[in-house]
Amino acid sequence: MFDPESDVADVYVNPGEMFFARQPTVIRTLLGSCVGVTFWNARLKVGALCHGMLPKCPSDPPDGSPPESRYRFVDFAIRDIARKFDELGAQRSEVEVKVFGGADVLLGENGQLRRPTVGSLNCDSALDVLGAEGFKVIASSLRGTTGLNIHFNTGSGEVRLRRLEDCSTPAASRHKTSTSPRHKLTGRGV
Repeated sequence: MFDPESDVADVYVNPGEMFFARQPTVIRTLLGSCVGVTFWNARLKVGALCHGMLPKCPSDPPDGSPPESRYRFVDFAIRDIARKFDELGAQRSEVEVKVFGGADVLLGENGQLRRPTVGSLNCDSALDVLGAEGFKVIASSLRGTTGLNIHFNTGSGEVRLRRLEDCSTPAASRHKTSTSPRHKLTGRGV
């Protein structure tokens, strides 16, 4: 069960970061056009979340860029987390993967969305790389025009999300506070 009042560690993952938890932790992030991917292994009781900002890592990163700066790329972050699970002896089939975000949150001229958007490209990259790496996505909330607030409990594999305001409607017609319901996504029955 997900209990936000528990004594479990709480970590916030910023855009372009990744967190790998070897003990029960609530990992939180806020997504718009970025894509968040959660990984959980019940047997090993480990979980990870990456917050990718751009779809593809350049094959030749800029000189002097720290290795951790590559986590801002969806493809690199997923492959690196896959490698970490491999090192722990996890089979791809026993890792539960959930994917979130990739919204069209930036309006173009005249309130129209530009295509292809970064959000759409991030979704495509995440799904392509996860498939190529042999992972099965068991739950997702992708695309759309709303950002997401994600809470991932690595002790249970449970993910809670809350939708933010719809970015496709003009600001004047939006409610001052979001009344979006919280959604619970677990690894079973989704």
